[in-house]
Order: sequence, then structure tokens, then C-alpha cells
Amino acid sequence: VMPGFDRISELPESLISQILLHLPTKASVKTSVLSTRWKNLWLNVPGLDLNCRDFPFQNNNEKLLIDFIDRFLQFNNESRLQKFKVDYSRDKIIKFSDRIGDAISRGIRVLDVESNTYYRDADDCIDYPCIEFMPLNLYSCKTLVSLKLSYSGLEDPGFVYLPCLKFMHLREVRWDSSGTMNLEKLVSGCPVLEELIYLHDDKLVVTRVRSRSLKRFSIPFRHKLSLFRRVTQTFEIDAPGLEYMSLKADHFDRIVVKNLTSLFMIDLDIKFIVGFGWMFDPEDLPKRNEIRDFLTGISSVRHMVISHNTVKALDLYSKVGLIPKFNNLSRVEAAFPSSLLQFLPAFLESFPNLKHLILETECPVEVMEKFELVNVPRCFVSTLEHVEIKGLFDWGEQDMKIASYFLENSAVLKKLILSFMGCPQHYSESDIYEELNKLTKRSPRCQIIIRC
Repeated sequence: VMPGFDRISELPESLISQILLHLPTKASVKTSVLSTRWKNLWLNVPGLDLNCRDFPFQNNNEKLLIDFIDRFLQFNNESRLQKFKVDYSRDKIIKFSDRIGDAISRGIRVLDVESNTYYRDADDCIDYPCIEFMPLNLYSCKTLVSLKLSYSGLEDPGFVYLPCLKFMHLREVRWDSSGTMNLEKLVSGCPVLEELIYLHDDKLVVTRVRSRSLKRFSIPFRHKLSLFRRVTQTFEIDAPGLEYMSLKADHFDRIVVKNLTSLFMIDLDIKFIVGFGWMFDPEDLPKRNEIRDFLTGISSVRHMVISHNTVKALDLYSKVGLIPKFNNLSRVEAAFPSSLLQFLPAFLESFPNLKHLILETECPVEVMEKFELVNVPRCFVSTLEHVEIKGLFDWGEQDMKIASYFLENSAVLKKLILSFMGCPQHYSESDIYEELNKLTKRSPRCQIIIRC
């Protein structure tokens, strides 16, 4: 190939258009200066990816964006679009939903909109809430595969049917005031929905997800929760095909799970609170029953990731209730507070068939001296083969208590990985070898790996 030889320009226009589809529209437009042939190629790209910040910030900023979209949509107006992605969170654009409706009518597969949430009064400089409701033809789009909405409004169209929608991400959408439109109704009209990410709106008292097709569900961490806000919402999920669920932070004061018979992996960072920042009261009988039912409802899971917040909640619950057995669980990743290591045997006793454990903890000497690990969970005897301990500080005897606990009591342990938060400088290679040799003697058949 000759240096500087342009091979891309030799490609068919249809293929070039597909390449440009994966770029932001701003970058796609820039290719028009390459040559005469490239001048209008960006107009043939079957999608838009726009950010209002890409347009000059001036009084007619709204008109510039609208004119740009209209020009694009009018060019080859008979052709289908694959993607319509736009972020106009900075500005209020009157009747922008009409442009979204035009794009939907062109048979888009991907719709990604971040709407404006506030507009500023020019006289008194006060922000007022502003809701941009999505066009009604959204709810009956036969081609849409992926839908992502942020701060957008959703009203009741009377009927919802999205036959091809597989992925939906809703970030603080606003439901109309009628009360007839909600997440349950939206999901019920998506017969092949496989993945739902939902960062909820505070106004709904009960949020339900009922789907036979859903495979992945997530509630991400929410940064805006007030420290003093009382949580008074219920979340319910009924999804017999669900394979993965992630619940982060405490968006709801009550969580109900039903028919999660296919659950393979769960990622938990919840405290089962009744107010943000508060741990539940073990004497609260309804809350205890809720936790019991929740744990029973997810007990068929095979892989669990659990945060230190949830470990703390389970420690409190274990003092007044019995944690159910997770007989199918083979892998656990737990961020374990060093102050709760005494709870570790009881925690692991709930996983009788555990094979792989990743334990992330901090073990300063002053804490390690205060506990003794005595009880031996059932999995130590027959199934536990791989253990990784993260967050160790030193090689001292007290710090090695937790490592020794596994080595001396795990009958089938094959591999133990010790991950230190930086190997102590005052230990030479010979010192480390000597300490490693001591550990190896406690379980000669176990491979021990050191990571710093």
C-alpha cells in the first residue's frame, strides 16, 4: 500500500455510512471537508448522535439545532433511520418531541434522549421544572430495539405495544399526573424485553416489574438522595426468566421478589432501610419478615456479590432471624467489614455448597486481636476449593488469623490467594518466603498465591 493512499474512500457509500453511524454526528459532519465526494456523505448516515452543547451558545441556539435536525430528516426523507440519539439537557427546546416523533416514524431501532429538566425564568432567575413528554407514536413503534430516556416525560397513550424492544434504560423519567401510566404498564407492553435499568422517580408509591421475558434488571446507585428523606416506596419484581439482578443503594423501603426461579447472579448494595442512611431496627417485626421473604425469594441464586452495607444488615438480621440456606450458591464476592469478621462463620454457614469465595476486608491488628474464628461452616468440609482474601495489611500473626482459619479448617481447599494493600517494606523476600512456608505447612495440598 502506498503511503497516504486513501483506502476508505474506495469503499461503497453504504459501508461508509455504517462506519460513520458509530461516530457522533459532529465528527461525521467534519468528514465533509475531506473531498468533494465526502461533502454530503454525512447526510446519508442512517442515524443522528447530537449534543446541544456542540452548537454555538447564543440566543438562536434552539433554532440552529432544530434547523440542523430538520435538514437531516428532510434529506432522503423516505429512508429509514437506525439511531436517534440527542442530549438537549442544557436547553428547553419547544416542540422538540415532534422531531423525536418524526425520527420514530422513520423506523428507528435505537432511541436515546436526555431531556431538559428545568427552564429559567428570565425575570427572576428562578428554575422551574419542565417536562418534555415523549411523542405518542413511541408507544407503538414496531422497530425499536433499544430505548434510553433520561428526565423525559411519559404519558398514558391508552395502549402500549413495543414488539421488538429488548433493552430499556429509564433514568428519573416523569410519569403523567393521571396515575394510569407507570413502569408496570410500560413493561407489560414489551413482550421480548430482556434488560431493564431503572433509576426511579420519587412520586410513585409502588413500582412493579412483571415480565416473563426479562433476563437482566438493575437499579443503579442514586446520588441525589437526601440524608433526611424518609423512604416510603415499595418495589416489586415478578420475573421467572430473570438471570441477573443488581440493587444498589436504598431507593425503596420495601422490596418484594416473586418467582425468581432462574436467577443466576445477584449484586446487592442495600441495607433494608426505612430512611436514607439508617440501618433497620432488628426489633421491627415487619422489616424482619420482609428481609426473610426477600432472602428466601433469591435463595436459588448461584453467584452473589454483596457489599459491606448488606453484610451489616445481614449481621443485624442474624441476631433475630435465621438466614435461609442458599443451596445452589457456588460463588460469593463479599466486602466484609473487619469489625464484623466474627459474623463470617455464620454468614458462610448459609452457603453449604460454596466453591469459590472472594473476601474483601481490612484487617488492622487492633481489630484482629478482638475476635476468634471457631465455628466451621459446612462448605469447608466438602466444597470450598478457592478462596481469595483482599485488603490484608501485614504478615503478623494477628493479621494472618483469617488466612489460617481457612487453611486449618477447609478440608478440600485447593487455592488460597492473599492480596495485600502493598507489601510491607520491612519484609525481605526471605521473610516473605518463611511466612509463606509456615502457611503452606498448615495445608500442604493447597496452593498459596501472594499478590501485592
